[in-house]
Amino acid sequence: MSTTAELLGAHADYLLGFDKPKISKALLHLPGPDFVDRIFAPSDRNNQVLGHLQRLFNTGRLAGTGFLSILPVDQGVEHSAGASFAKNPIYFDPENIVKLALEGGCNAVASTFGVLGMVSRRYAHKIPFLVKINHNELLTYPNKADQILWGTIKEAYNMGAAAVGATIYFGSPESSRQIVEVSQAFAMAHELGMATVLWCYLRNSAFKTPEKDYHVSADLTGQANYLGVTLQADIIKQKLPENNGGFEALNRGGSSYGKFDPRIYTELASDHPIDLTRYQIANCYMGRAGLINSGGESKGVGDLAAAVTTAVVNKRAGGMGLIAGRKSFQRPMQEGVALLHAIQDVYLDSGVTVA
Repeated sequence: MSTTAELLGAHADYLLGFDKPKISKALLHLPGPDFVDRIFAPSDRNNQVLGHLQRLFNTGRLAGTGFLSILPVDQGVEHSAGASFAKNPIYFDPENIVKLALEGGCNAVASTFGVLGMVSRRYAHKIPFLVKINHNELLTYPNKADQILWGTIKEAYNMGAAAVGATIYFGSPESSRQIVEVSQAFAMAHELGMATVLWCYLRNSAFKTPEKDYHVSADLTGQANYLGVTLQADIIKQKLPENNGGFEALNRGGSSYGKFDPRIYTELASDHPIDLTRYQIANCYMGRAGLINSGGESKGVGDLAAAVTTAVVNKRAGGMGLIAGRKSFQRPMQEGVALLHAIQDVYLDSGVTVA
């Protein structure tokens, strides 16, 4: 089996040797076996929420570490079923999605009301269900980007879900409505004892310029994270940052957008990916709400190295884990299991430390 350093290849020293972060790890609330007791027990979350959070942290290969490995498969709605499952048609069947999460040693499986509801009596007690309550669909013509609710919190509760998840497209014209919908849904989920996970994504054509795509800038995604924890998301899902300077770029040429301080780019982050990700974590109340980064799309060859790289960056930044879907389910099941295990091995590797 390849070691983490071998999988990182030429980037091994750059990522594993980084030791000068702008924000000290001493300021962070890091994942650990006592995370629920240390962070959530003093909060306003009720005992049922604490129990479900503890169940998430005590399931799968990462049980007892404070880290999370989650399998998300909502792409049948988000990206169309045919496009998502053409490479591996067995995943049109919801049961195979849950089987992949179980065999892959995941802490939870995240999917739609339909997928998880169809097999809930067989599996809800075997692996924590994370029900995704809203989606963007691609059948409306022309395509539009809007997250709409597809069910109720009571439905998720009745199927035995441990947590609910939602997406907000921060920066989009629809974001105000989504913020209200999700805040109300999360309040009900907490009242019924379920944990909450927010996909804090950005969506606005102005964020993408000919030079850079600021949908993945550390400063804009960091602010999205801060809005997410304001909604009382227990866990934040965010894309790994690839650049910085979104606020600065959108304010050039006399434009007035948001507010920023240039020290974001000089004192709070460098251009190193671990520093950029740590800035995302700083905006998650310094890690009180755990940051899980997304695994990204599958590109075939190189997926394993890319997934391990993302895991190393997340862990060394002080993050809580990875939520990887397409890289695992768009390949034969045993290859998907092996990829999930490789991601988890990063979090089990005591040699990969927080920078």
